[in-house]
Amino acid sequence: MNILVLGAAGMIGRKLVERLSREGSLGGRRIERMTLFDVVAPKAPEGVGFEVRTMAGDLSQPGQTERLVADRPDTIFHLAAIVSGEAEAEFEKGYRINLDATRNLFEAVRRSNPGYRPRIVFTSSIAVFGAPFPDDGIGDEFHHTPLTSYGTQKTIGELLLADYSRRGFLDGIGIRLPTICVRPGLPNKAASGFFSGIIREPLNGKEAVLPVADTVRHWHASPRAAIQFLVHAATLDTAPLGQRCSLTMPGLSVTVGEQIEALRRVAGDAVVARIRREPDQTVIDIVKGWPERFVAKRAEALGFRAESSFDDIIQVYIDEELGGRVPG
Repeated sequence: MNILVLGAAGMIGRKLVERLSREGSLGGRRIERMTLFDVVAPKAPEGVGFEVRTMAGDLSQPGQTERLVADRPDTIFHLAAIVSGEAEAEFEKGYRINLDATRNLFEAVRRSNPGYRPRIVFTSSIAVFGAPFPDDGIGDEFHHTPLTSYGTQKTIGELLLADYSRRGFLDGIGIRLPTICVRPGLPNKAASGFFSGIIREPLNGKEAVLPVADTVRHWHASPRAAIQFLVHAATLDTAPLGQRCSLTMPGLSVTVGEQIEALRRVAGDAVVARIRREPDQTVIDIVKGWPERFVAKRAEALGFRAESSFDDIIQVYIDEELGGRVPG
């Protein structure tokens, strides 16, 4: 099996590559080759029993996607994108990377040799939805009304995925990821970054800045759940999806205050005391238009699963990034 991972140097990309490398197969098929691509060269896994090629470049540049699909990968994980805050701040860059590069990829697949129809797993976002929202959660029938450039770019990507799949050019499935929490590593430019920051930084003995009110509610899943979403999406039968080939992933709806109380239960008062409240109107304005809860019946019926408590989400970070214990 030949796999292409776009955005392989990012957090989700790295964790996906780690899992695929550890298991050596996908959907019961042995991995024979993997190509890892990002704007910077991804790190190749060590000690794997298959060929690994790493590449760096810009997906929006002419010819780049054609080179990446020239060896006809069976499965393509399209994780490459710039994050919400950066896409909002840099309008042209957002459309070039998040939209033009996606269209380039689909076109490169379409123009490949006849009979080539890879599975493409496209990472979309709950940012495709915009207020006003129903009080009882956003169901599978809710319309797309994005309120950010990032959400608009992901919405168009979903529509392209559906149309190219309908025409038989590719076998696409889009997964609308919740906000992934707790993200390891350094803060990024995502407007949602504080959701992870108020957990990650205190657990690592650092101060965290909270720019919004404790009452802000949002939809979350752990990195571990996100990787399982991707693997499951790559292997399930897409026929039951019909033309609605993008799915909202399951998650957990909690307020910032509930996040903090979960941190208190897991790590104690001293850790929580490292959170400093400093309102940021720019972030407040972006977040207030975000969805708060979903009813992900279609995805759950197809076997997608997420955590059932925010304590569990915090514990995933502790287990995977802190060696299973909270530092003193």
